Amino acid sequence: MYAVVHTGGKQYKVQEGEVLRFEKIPGEVGSAVTFDRVLMFSDGKEVSVGQPVVDGVSVEAHIVEQGKAKKILVFKYKRRKRYRRKQGHRQQFTAVKIDSIKAGGAAAGKNADAQPEPAQPADKDKKDAAVKSE
Repeated sequence: MYAVVHTGGKQYKVQEGEVLRFEKIPGEVGSAVTFDRVLMFSDGKEVSVGQPVVDGVSVEAHIVEQGKAKKILVFKYKRRKRYRRKQGHRQQFTAVKIDSIKAGGAAAGKNADAQPEPAQPADKDKKDAAVKSE
């Protein structure tokens, strides 16, 4: 079972038990996080693709680590002009462990598409019973 979630402007394929690094998510280490923007969900038999999101599916996780990635250097240089600029950057990230992929509403969503039986025949029977009793 896997899902594709959208967070931090990016899309990630997640499975239960995985530890992934997302863009910075506010929260303390150990706190629970729920991802509601699920773009795709697969239970191993069927694949559900949302337009844009799959209704009734959510991914539950908890924060394992808040940190910064390795430093990258931004170096600007123009030859023969004595122009040199050196700048560093460390991107913040949140490491998250996926606890479960909940798809309770996915099965209900399929049944919701089927139209229920109209209630008119029951009303008609009541009218017939009222006419017979008179």
